[in-house]
Amino acid sequence: MAEHTSGKTIVAIGSIPLIMTLGNSMLIPVLPKMKSELHLSSFQVSMTITIFSLVAAFSIPILGYLSDRFSRKAVIIPALILYGLGGLLAGFAAATFANAYTWILVGRTLQGIGAAGTAPIAMALAGDLFKGAEESKVLGLVEASNGFGKVISPILGSLIALIVWYGAFFAFPLVVLISIGLTWFFIKEKKKDKEPPGLKKYISGLMSAFKEQGRWLFTAYLAGATCLFTLFGILFYLSEILEKTHNITGVMKGLMLAIPLLVMCTTSYITGAKIGKNKKLMKKLIVLGFTLMTISYGILSFVNNLTLFISVLALSSLGTGFILPCINSFITGAVGKERRGFVTSLYGSVRFLGVAIGPPLFGWLMEWSKVGMFLSLAGFTFIVGLLALLMIRVGNTPDEESSGKEGKKGKRPVHVLETAPGR
Repeated sequence: MAEHTSGKTIVAIGSIPLIMTLGNSMLIPVLPKMKSELHLSSFQVSMTITIFSLVAAFSIPILGYLSDRFSRKAVIIPALILYGLGGLLAGFAAATFANAYTWILVGRTLQGIGAAGTAPIAMALAGDLFKGAEESKVLGLVEASNGFGKVISPILGSLIALIVWYGAFFAFPLVVLISIGLTWFFIKEKKKDKEPPGLKKYISGLMSAFKEQGRWLFTAYLAGATCLFTLFGILFYLSEILEKTHNITGVMKGLMLAIPLLVMCTTSYITGAKIGKNKKLMKKLIVLGFTLMTISYGILSFVNNLTLFISVLALSSLGTGFILPCINSFITGAVGKERRGFVTSLYGSVRFLGVAIGPPLFGWLMEWSKVGMFLSLAGFTFIVGLLALLMIRVGNTPDEESSGKEGKKGKRPVHVLETAPGR
């Protein structure tokens, strides 16, 4: 692949998770205004995030299978179109319908289905087109693009809300058009060497892969879901306290929400560029990331000063930036190309479930106890980090890991990691 073509392909792949990220992050600063304008409860307004994420979580495995059966682009482009149409419906509903809330949820449901065919399929696509250390770098860029979307989304959402609070819904189809164009022109998939397996054989192969590697895959999935659960839950919490406690609204609110996200985005990019295929380093960074998250949440239990709060929160974002690119690299290499779409999509599902659970659970925890909320988070991230330490055992040497090349028979190695014996 020529260098300039490769660069354009990377930009196109990176645009896909960027679009998906806007679906939730852009609405975070708008939620308090939506709540007052539509006379909603905290639970109802959190459902605009939750319904999107739940629908995406359950749709992702289906679209993952379809991307393995047909092609990645055949799923990504229609998914992006549906994503844009859902945004239009929600926007028109908010502007004109008497029962706007119901139709906003319908629009968000369509967007959730569309989002299911974006970031997880983009991860599989990166695994298809790039190998070895280059694959890890591209996956780091995919996660950084995801993070960059989270950085700019609160700012964009706040700016658009200055015009009208539901304007963010109309922004979705505009940015989707850019990603559709990039995907259509610059992503060239390789033709399948052979006819894809039928559904029965496909499921049999997946069951075999999960039987061999299910323990570490479960840990990896849980790690990714935990990162997204804590991230969106805390953004929901921070959005509420900035407005209610500190009277910070508008663009300034968006900028402050963007600070921890910028830390995560930058760390994800650097991590992806440096890890190569060194699985030992990846495992160390995953454990370090959860250690930083645990320390951060433990300290936040007792912090009230806003500047100090955001500074300590950035420590957890640093941890998330270490974890996600490593998890992405492990999962895309877990199985061969013919089943990669499903495995990465299932990972996308649990990430979306983490996003879905975050806002409503944090809304409940906020009413219970701030100290209890953060101490519970610290305990949870400690347990997940301990699971990563115990359940993931690197099976290859760094030299073997660095090649990332196909085996002698033309197949990628199936065993990426080994689980600890007896666990």
